[in-house]
Amino acid sequence: MPENHPVLVVGAGPVGLTAAAILLGRGVDVRVIDRAAAPSEFSKALLVWPRTLEVLRRLGGGPHIAGHGQDVADFRYYSDGRPILRIPFGTATRPKIIVQPDVEAMLHAALAERGGKPEWHTELTVLTQDTDGVTATIREPDGVERTHRFSHVIGADGAGSTVRGLLGLDFDGATYPQTFVLGDTAITGTAEPASVHYYCSPRGVLVLVPLPNGRHRVFTAAPHELTSDDVTLGLLQDLVDARGPGGLRLHDLSWGAAFRIHARHVEHPRSGRVFLAGDAAHIHSPAGGQGLNTGVTDAHNLAWKLAAVWHGDLPEAILDSYETERAAVARSVVRQAEAQTRAWLIRKPWQVTARDLAAGAAARAGLFDRHYVPWLTGTRHEYPHGLTIAPETRGLTRRPVRHGALVPNFAVTTDGEVWRPIRDVLPDDRYSLLVTVPDGVEPVPGPAFAALLRAYPRLISGWTRTGSLLRPAAGPPGGDLPGRTPGRRISVTLIRPDHYVAAHDSDPALPTITRHLADLTRPGKEEK
Repeated sequence: MPENHPVLVVGAGPVGLTAAAILLGRGVDVRVIDRAAAPSEFSKALLVWPRTLEVLRRLGGGPHIAGHGQDVADFRYYSDGRPILRIPFGTATRPKIIVQPDVEAMLHAALAERGGKPEWHTELTVLTQDTDGVTATIREPDGVERTHRFSHVIGADGAGSTVRGLLGLDFDGATYPQTFVLGDTAITGTAEPASVHYYCSPRGVLVLVPLPNGRHRVFTAAPHELTSDDVTLGLLQDLVDARGPGGLRLHDLSWGAAFRIHARHVEHPRSGRVFLAGDAAHIHSPAGGQGLNTGVTDAHNLAWKLAAVWHGDLPEAILDSYETERAAVARSVVRQAEAQTRAWLIRKPWQVTARDLAAGAAARAGLFDRHYVPWLTGTRHEYPHGLTIAPETRGLTRRPVRHGALVPNFAVTTDGEVWRPIRDVLPDDRYSLLVTVPDGVEPVPGPAFAALLRAYPRLISGWTRTGSLLRPAAGPPGGDLPGRTPGRRISVTLIRPDHYVAAHDSDPALPTITRHLADLTRPGKEEK
């Protein structure tokens, strides 16, 4: 049955705003609260990778990204001043630098377009739940505490999460012993302004990141224990002189901070009807720039499922998959960030030599291009229980269709003139049932296809793809899918609203997809 109470989102940063905008866009009543008085003005997170850019564009952020984002051409690594590695990015793998306030402004606009607005200076103080919903006590701006009823709660309130604390969940992990400092400053004397530079030396790591306004983020290990008040232009200049390439002059420091790096996560980001996302569920080193991206894609994964449950289109058990899927991604991100951070910090000469030789060998073997860069983009994350489908589908997709992976982002056209990536075209508010046939074969959806569209009218839309031509398919009652005669193979893929492959068939009767949908929509069954 559809839910009667709204969803409460605690935290109006990028994660909470993403979840709220998606939910509102799907007709779910949402309340967004944040104990802060206003959005933060500090730049904080910077790198936005391609998968996250896809999510933001689907929320209407395309013009904002074009106006506020700066392309990153490459990552450049140095060992004691000597270049040892360059990781270039292509069109499909290139991240953008967009400072966090600009990302949040984009999401505030998306929320407003859907009729939402965060409530600032509003704090969650008590949280209890039962099988039918969640009761929350909220201290509102007038200082009065009021109790409200919600269907579900999303805790997107950062590393010091109130929601996590009220649930009594442990935040297991460790803290690096070093203090790190950062500053946003103007720099003269820099080269390659579209590159991110990593300078590793026995004197400490230094990272220089270009910002869209022509300034730079300076990130480095502190020489001793200090606080944010100790981060001055003079301190940063001394550290850049000692660890950087030389000849750089810093001026006009707009923000400085000192902090410790943590690697922590909750064991279970779901507790009944309450969910944790982003830094509330997992935090890690900024190495690789994955933090904001992991949080936004957490919200994306959860919100479409929660909307389907709220409307009664899918049973509550589908929400079990949020923990299974996103915990796997979080573990992968934490491992990668920790490995890179440790590589930055090694100082023993033999370890430095081994690191530099290994980096060069991996680059020559193409391992960064084939594995690390695609992983950074966020488009290669596969959810558990991935399945490589029979090789006969390779002729249609150019690579195997994988259950639990994003559908390959083919260029398609709906009118023969405008070409777009297929993940920009397929709907993101329902499943897509996609029939793919080779050029020259007319796709005629058959009885099984039509039966599924009739059985799940709110859950599924039908599509056909002939070569690169993508069209909606109504699913007529007659006819048959193209037979499996030589050169005329079929490929039918069920694609989730987040564009991950749910199931695949090459049999016109669609037994795999039919069974998957039956399991998915049966109360008490989680997605498989």
